[in-house]
Amino acid sequence: MSSDQSLETDQRAGTVTTDQDAGSLCPVVRSIEQIGSQWRLAVLHELQKDEHRFNELKRATGANARTLSRVLEDLGDLGFVDRRIEEDAPIATYYSLTPKGRSLEPVFDEIECWAGSWLEESSDDE
Repeated sequence: MSSDQSLETDQRAGTVTTDQDAGSLCPVVRSIEQIGSQWRLAVLHELQKDEHRFNELKRATGANARTLSRVLEDLGDLGFVDRRIEEDAPIATYYSLTPKGRSLEPVFDEIECWAGSWLEESSDDE
């Protein structure tokens, strides 16, 4: 790698790409880099059902508070999740999907369909 080529490391995902590589990745790989971590998928899937408060998401996903906070911030920065604060006492923060996040619903439906067909079959083979 040349010295003028910048290096990007995503410590959360454990991947290293160069700026040059990022533009040449296929759309599937680029998509998975945005939504593909265990916690991002869990949060996006849970928010497909409805708007949730932080602790509801924490219980539903099993993520610890630090991880969930980081994931929600990342998904917000990427445009998948909205954050809404109600100022009434007690102050409440709600998370919901943006139209971009909501557009993943058919993707989750297809993954569930695939999992129903193939994951059961592969566990029978073991």
